[in-house]
Amino acid sequence: MCLIFGQGKPNEKIIVIDPGHGGKDSGAIGINRIQEKDVVLNIAKETLRLNENLDDPFDIYLTRYNDTLISLSDRTKLTRTLQADLFISLHCNHSYNPNARGIEIYVANKPSNHSDDSTWFAFQLQDDLNKKLGFESRGVKFGNFQVLLETIGYCTSVLLELGFLSNGDESKYYEKQESIKALALVIWESLINN
Repeated sequence: MCLIFGQGKPNEKIIVIDPGHGGKDSGAIGINRIQEKDVVLNIAKETLRLNENLDDPFDIYLTRYNDTLISLSDRTKLTRTLQADLFISLHCNHSYNPNARGIEIYVANKPSNHSDDSTWFAFQLQDDLNKKLGFESRGVKFGNFQVLLETIGYCTSVLLELGFLSNGDESKYYEKQESIKALALVIWESLINN
């Protein structure tokens, strides 16, 4: 059963991947000086590359393709204009507690026709990241992030906090290209399998 996308060919589905931050907004900065804006853009581009290798790819769009700052309202406007089936916003976390670790996935704290699908997809994605890559699961949570509130009424919508750049192990993990590829593969497989 394809709960999120309904029935049909993958290439009939439109997916928007939103690499958070960009430009002068670096987002979180890791203890090794790695920047959130770069990590999430690399993951988004790798997911796009994996998709292009499919015989029958999804229609995937990024909200940014380089190191530019796009307003939150423009990110959500693109999603609505494209009539996307799925919106995924990628971020990394930061904490003053250097031991904080793991992945959190957020769904809008606002009821809509897409709330159940969003919550279901969030749980599936978190489970995949835990089982396939060993990331600690911090739970599926509900939040009032602007990008979620402005997309949940139109499509399945989630925001991923992909580990803590303030954690030594997780910050070092994202320095490696093979880690970026592994994470993008899990996200991409979740799109295929759901």
